[in-house]
Amino acid sequence: MNKGDLVAAVAEHADITKAQAGHAVDAVVDAITATLKAGDEVRLVGFGTFSVTQRKAGEARNPRTGEVIKTKASKAPKFKAGAGLKAAVNA
Repeated sequence: MNKGDLVAAVAEHADITKAQAGHAVDAVVDAITATLKAGDEVRLVGFGTFSVTQRKAGEARNPRTGEVIKTKASKAPKFKAGAGLKAAVNA
């Protein structure tokens, strides 16, 4: 499923136009992004938790040349599925 498919499914399920569903999907994604950018987490009970994890600086290896490359510390988004989502997938 891509974003267009998601918008179509939301429009059909909520009985709204695709344009309205597109705005709603964009608003949800923007809100999650802004919250993660601020360093907070988003908990959707029964679905899961979006959070940010800190990656340490380190070394990596270029697979072509074998050259060692220094990597910078960075932040990465993380998602942990909730019990309701896990149960629905395994049903």
